[in-house]
Order: sequence, then C-alpha cells, then structure tokens
Amino acid sequence: MSTSRSIRPAPLAALALALVATLGACGDLHAPDSRTGAAPSASGASSPSPPGASPYVEPGAGDGAPHHNENNAYRREGDMAPAHEKDARREADRIRPVLERLWEEREWDPAAVRAALLRLGYEEERVTKGGERLGGTLTVTGMLARWEGDGYVTPEGTRVALRVHDDACVSAFVQKSNFEVRTNGPYPETGCFEPPYGH
Repeated sequence: MSTSRSIRPAPLAALALALVATLGACGDLHAPDSRTGAAPSASGASSPSPPGASPYVEPGAGDGAPHHNENNAYRREGDMAPAHEKDARREADRIRPVLERLWEEREWDPAAVRAALLRLGYEEERVTKGGERLGGTLTVTGMLARWEGDGYVTPEGTRVALRVHDDACVSAFVQKSNFEVRTNGPYPETGCFEPPYGH
C-alpha cells in the first residue's frame, strides 16, 4: 500500500490562470499623458509610446538598475567566520609593511613581490588544471589587462592573494601609483582575487 499522496493540479491551475489574467491585463488602458493631456487609449492604438524604464528594481540595487544585484552576484565576496576574519586581518598586518617597503623602493614586479612574501614563510598555492587545490596559500600574479584608448594595456604591478581559510582571504596589489592590502571572503568564480568588471 502506498503512503504517498497524489498531487492535486487545482492550485497550479489557479496560479496559472491568475498569471495569465495579470499578464493579459497589462497595457489595456493608459492614464492621460500629463505632458500632452491626451486621453486614455487602448493598447492597440496606432501610435504606441516608447517603452520606459523597467519599474522593477531589486532591493539594495545601488544605482537602481533592474537586476543590478543579480548581474553582479559574481562580484560579491563570501562571508567570513568571525574567527577566520581575525586570522585574515593578522596576515594582512604581516603583508602590509612588506608591500609598503617594496612600493617605496619602486619594486612592484611579480618576481620581487613573490620573493619578499615567500620570505614570510608562505607557500605558493598549487592548483591542478581542473581547479583542484593541491596545497599552498599564496598566489602572486601580474596586474590584469585593461582597456585604454584603442586597445588593452597591462599596467606594471602585482596582485597578491593569500588564502587564510576556505572562507577568508587577504588580497593586495602594489603598483607605481599606490598599494593596498585588505581582507575579504572568496568570490564565487575567482577565489581570493576580486573579479574584473564586464562579466
């Protein structure tokens, strides 16, 4: 004897009818245009008005663009456990003076930065071609290329990522104009490195 209950289609059918009725009602009559004083017209009028901005705006959507949060989800860092955030801040405090010294000495190439950070006892992170982590916590790379004028340019400088815990990172950069060291949770697609815009 089966104990499962049969699914009743009535609630789904009611939902579908409500959706059709709601969508079917869109655009039937319009309020008078306050700019021209025109009377309401049926949606099938011979001179349709141009579409306006979407009325939907996600809560907390920055500039108010529709789907801002959804489109930029890949740029949101993960949450850090409080104890892991404290560990990440401690590592950031170890890295900051090294990068500041290198910046003052005008040494921001990846080889010099890598050598200086390895002297702190970090081990370079090793990853398989499939993305599986094999060990180590430090990644040092050149800066990302960016569009300037009529082509891509890769600026001088170095990006640094230190994986302190699975949910806690230190990310940093040093370049001619400045340097920065900060803590962050990992990003969904790029790990400890902040992803570039234009996904």
